[in-house]
Amino acid sequence: MNRVVLVTGANSGIGLALCDRLLSQSSRSLRLCLACRNTGRAEAARSVLLTSHPAAQVDLLQMDTSSISSVIRAAQEFRLRYDRLDYLYLNAGIMPNPQFDVRAFFKGIFSSKIITMFATGEGILTQKDGVTSDGLQEVFATNLFGHFLLIRELEPLLCHAGQTSLLIWTSSSNAHRSAFNLEDVQHERGTQPYSSSKYASDLLSLALNTHYNKQGLYSSVVCPGFVMTNLTHNILPSFLWTLLRPVFFLVSSTTMDATTDGCIIDNSTSSFWLFTQKPESLDPYAKYHSLTSVRGNNYIQPRKMDIDLETSEFLYEGLLQLESEVRQKLKEQPKEDQDDID
Repeated sequence: MNRVVLVTGANSGIGLALCDRLLSQSSRSLRLCLACRNTGRAEAARSVLLTSHPAAQVDLLQMDTSSISSVIRAAQEFRLRYDRLDYLYLNAGIMPNPQFDVRAFFKGIFSSKIITMFATGEGILTQKDGVTSDGLQEVFATNLFGHFLLIRELEPLLCHAGQTSLLIWTSSSNAHRSAFNLEDVQHERGTQPYSSSKYASDLLSLALNTHYNKQGLYSSVVCPGFVMTNLTHNILPSFLWTLLRPVFFLVSSTTMDATTDGCIIDNSTSSFWLFTQKPESLDPYAKYHSLTSVRGNNYIQPRKMDIDLETSEFLYEGLLQLESEVRQKLKEQPKEDQDDID
C-alpha cells in the first residue's frame, strides 16, 4: 500500500531536498504531494524530482498557507483525491524583511551569550511583519495558523481507523520563549514574528499530541539547523556571509548545530529520520535536530524543548477560537466568494 505524504513549501529549500530524499532513500512505496503557493515553481520542482525518479508518483496541490480560503480549498481538493494521509510535513514558512540589528550584534559579542547569538540569532534578527487579506498577521498565518487549519481540515484522513499518522513541524533554533506572548499570539506588537511563530509551533505540537494521540495521530518537531535558503540569504550582504563563514564553522564545532553552508540535503536529515520511526515511540517534548559533527558526519539529536503543557493548552484553545471566528467570517462573505471555496 502506498504511503501518502504531503509536504507544504515543497518547491525549494529544505522542502524540496526532503522530497528528493524520500524518493531516493525510502524503502516504502510513496505517493508524494507537493503543496506550494506558486504553481510555476511547483511544476518546476516536480519536473526536477521526476527527472531523478521517473517512476515516482508526484502530485501537485496549489495552496497558500497565509490565505484561509486557499487552505480550505486545497484541503477539500486533497480529500477528493486521497483516502488517507500518512505523513504531513508542515514546512512552509516565511521570514519577511529580515533585519540585522548591528547594535545588538556588537553588544552580544562582548557578552556571555555570544555562542547562543551565533547559533540561534537570538536578539539580532528582527522582521517587519504584514497583514493578510484575512486580517491576520502574515507570519503567524503562514507559519502557524494556516497549518493548524490544514490539520483541522484533513482530520478525517489523518485520524483514519487502523492507521497511524504523523505531523512533522519544521521549527527552528530561533524559536524562543522570550519572543512569544499568549496575550499577543499573532505577535502584532513585537519585532520577532518568525521566532514567535516557531516557538508557537513547538507548543502546538505538544497540544496536538495531547488531543489526538488516542486517535492515532502524532506530532513531532524538527530543527534543520542553519542553512542558506531563501529565508536566510537576504539577511546580510553576500560578502558578509563569506566573512562570517569561519565564525559559523567555529560555532558549529562548539554547539554541534548543523551549519552546513548550503548543503540542504544534510539539513533534511531529521525530517527524513522521523519518516523511518514509529510515531508512538517519539518524545512529544523533544525537538529532533539535524546535526553535523566536526568530521562532517550527519546525525540526529533530540533536545528537550522549552515548553510546558499549560501554555500549549492555552495556545490550542486560542487557535480553536480563532478558527471559529474566521470560519464565521467566511460564512458572512458574499455567496460568489463562498462558491470559490465550495
